Amino acid sequence: MDTASLIAMLAFTVPISLLPGPNNLLSAAHSSQYGFKRSLPLISGMVIGWFLLGAVVAYGALFIEENHDLLNALTYIGVAYIVYLSYKIATNEPVKENEISKEELGLKTGVILQIVNGKAFIHLLILMTTFGGVFGGGLVGKIMIALLNVGIKLIGWFAWASSASALKEIFNEPKSGIIINRILGLSLFCVAIWIVVPK
Repeated sequence: MDTASLIAMLAFTVPISLLPGPNNLLSAAHSSQYGFKRSLPLISGMVIGWFLLGAVVAYGALFIEENHDLLNALTYIGVAYIVYLSYKIATNEPVKENEISKEELGLKTGVILQIVNGKAFIHLLILMTTFGGVFGGGLVGKIMIALLNVGIKLIGWFAWASSASALKEIFNEPKSGIIINRILGLSLFCVAIWIVVPK
């Protein structure tokens, strides 16, 4: 194991994993609406989707890097999906813990969000190409990078979801719930805008 490269990789991935982003904001928004426990299927889908994406990028890093049109197309598909989710979150009414809603998101949504997330492709592509030798290189080394990365991501998703669930307990009145949904939905929309704005 290359310790210096591992530290550099963590310095790259930890802040990105803990700061606001589509997955973190969706975890927070869903948890504020339905509670932490009922958000676990969504977060589980994110874990599965992120790891599968990491495995695919590990195999095809060079192919994806050389096909910018494919990456751009996936980015815009992802942005459209994020905008849709932000609208659904912002327009949902607060629900009680024991109320079942057809709008509740689950495992499938968590997986799909990763597959169409162009930023996730870029993040994982950087990991696999820049830090691919941290655990000795090769397929096994890259899979270890993917596992470490999804573990760090999971910490962020849990932190955002649990904080939002606490907010729901504090602001459990219908009016406050609507305000929280509007704010989190708007925040997720802003992330979509940030993705498409040239840097």
